[in-house]
Amino acid sequence: MTTAPADPMIGRLVDGRYQVRSRIARGGMATVYLATDLRLERRVAIKIMHGHLADDNTFKTRFVQEARSAARLAHPNVVNVFDQGQDSDMAYLVMEYLPGITLRELLKDYKKLTPEQTVDIMDAVLAGLAAAHKAGIVHRDLKPENVLLADDGRIKLGDFGLARAASANTATGQALLGTIAYLSPELVTRGVADARSDIYAVGIMMYEMLTGEQPYVGEAPMQIAYQHANDTVPTPSSKNPAVPVELDELVLWATARDPEERPHDARDMLDRLREVEPAIRAPRQAPRTQATVVLPDAAMPVGVATAATAVIGGGAVVAPPAPPEASDDEAASALATSSDRRRRRGYWIFALVLLLTGLAAGTGWYFGAGPGAMTTVPETATLLPDNARQVLAEEGFQVVDAERNDPRVPAGQVSGTDPAAGQQARRGSTVTMFVSLGPLMLPMPDVVGQPEADARSALGDFTVAEQSLQQFSGDIAAGSVIAVLGAEGNAVAAGDPYPELGDLSIVVSVGPIPDVTGMPVAEAEAAITGAQLVVGTAEPEFDDEVPADHVISWAPATDPVRPGDTIVITVSKGPDLVEVPNVITGQTVAQARQQLEALGFSVTSNVPGFLEGAVVASVQSPAAGEKLKRGSEVTVNFG
Repeated sequence: MTTAPADPMIGRLVDGRYQVRSRIARGGMATVYLATDLRLERRVAIKIMHGHLADDNTFKTRFVQEARSAARLAHPNVVNVFDQGQDSDMAYLVMEYLPGITLRELLKDYKKLTPEQTVDIMDAVLAGLAAAHKAGIVHRDLKPENVLLADDGRIKLGDFGLARAASANTATGQALLGTIAYLSPELVTRGVADARSDIYAVGIMMYEMLTGEQPYVGEAPMQIAYQHANDTVPTPSSKNPAVPVELDELVLWATARDPEERPHDARDMLDRLREVEPAIRAPRQAPRTQATVVLPDAAMPVGVATAATAVIGGGAVVAPPAPPEASDDEAASALATSSDRRRRRGYWIFALVLLLTGLAAGTGWYFGAGPGAMTTVPETATLLPDNARQVLAEEGFQVVDAERNDPRVPAGQVSGTDPAAGQQARRGSTVTMFVSLGPLMLPMPDVVGQPEADARSALGDFTVAEQSLQQFSGDIAAGSVIAVLGAEGNAVAAGDPYPELGDLSIVVSVGPIPDVTGMPVAEAEAAITGAQLVVGTAEPEFDDEVPADHVISWAPATDPVRPGDTIVITVSKGPDLVEVPNVITGQTVAQARQQLEALGFSVTSNVPGFLEGAVVASVQSPAAGEKLKRGSEVTVNFG
């Protein structure tokens, strides 16, 4: 005996948030699973598109359209859609989880429904559909499989996979994507659908609920489609005589072959249903019976022992014989009085029995299956496991321990329960208590060099500060990410583990620092301040290459450099030139050398060192008054 392969989705964590628990249903386009939203601690239904359809843009578009259509609706009779996304190559849709059955399953079990049950279900379906039509959405795939009957009594309309805006009513190529048994004539013949096409499908559903079968059957889908296009739907009472005329008329109105003869939208049909509802629910009048009192025959002689019988409500009570001396009128009066007394006593006893039985049944129901059996799951998050277990046990729950990662609750503390705190659960039922393993450690994505918007999307599993840090960079283009910083301000490299939902900051490039080398001072200062930086100045320097009042060099005062930081510039004083003095003024050679070297010149002379005391009597070179760079050579000769 071979065992079916396990579903690989069971136990998988989708998008780092939804823990898949079990499979609920499988359809042609997707499979629906029961999952736990670890972030909000609630059970959800997650609809995952089949892998072989992932590359088909048509199916992807329909899948996303379902999320958008349902998300536009907020109504008690429409299944809520919470989230939609992509995990690797897997498209998913997160919806409200409703434990219960579909209308199709109900019809399989009961074949057909009573008029009252049909009215109850159709009231909810039409209310949800009216909200869709008001929002401009045509469902296009109404059938019993898409009507959900929750265990708590709620009735909701789901599966908007084929829904479209009411204005987009021309469907070429996809017109027959809905189930053939519920397609309107105009969809079959012209491929056109609007709100009245949904009404036709509702009428077919009502017929099926009241009769236990669909109005048209055939061996091939096109045979059924042909009947929709050319035949008139019969009245439900032709199959089920118990159907009231009001529902016959409603079904015929909804299934008229000409769309102009149907209700304009679901609101029109709902209003009519609610108008006839009192007549459908009116109790049937049972035939009344009158109490018959059989008195003694007046012709009988007085004194003869006679038996008077009072027939009341079908029962017979034999009255005692009248005293011999009593007249016929007195006997009749006594008999009537006795009968009334017995009848009143019987009523009181019957009423008392009913009351006691009702109290017993009501008490048993209240504490066994009704509200008395339910209690609120207490809040235990952040408690230590032993304390939380005691709190849950005091409320009458059985506790099962489990573990899970939690980005907010420290390891070793309780992170929540299933059912969640605040929900109603039956006394004595099992509550799963989750102990936190701390945050799930996730690898840091490589976002360096990516545009800021793309980087924020890639970091969706973490908490990224709304305000990014700005920094100048000559290597990373403006608007792209330079680095990712952790909560302590340290850089987190790609691939490093980091806690889920952990706090992050991103550093974004504002481009390079403006290069002001060689610029005039005024232009350099304008360029620096225009880049949201502050100008600082160093001591001016002589420079043979850079003209005076131009920037020789610049340097940041901080590393890294962010808007508001200071850039220090060094300004040129031009070449370092000094005027040569006249040393042929009766000075000695030693005095002339000392004067020239003090000005930064290099001195040469034809006078030997031991004659330094001789007076300069020759021409100096270069001549006095010329300007030379410091360090230039000046010759002083003795002739």
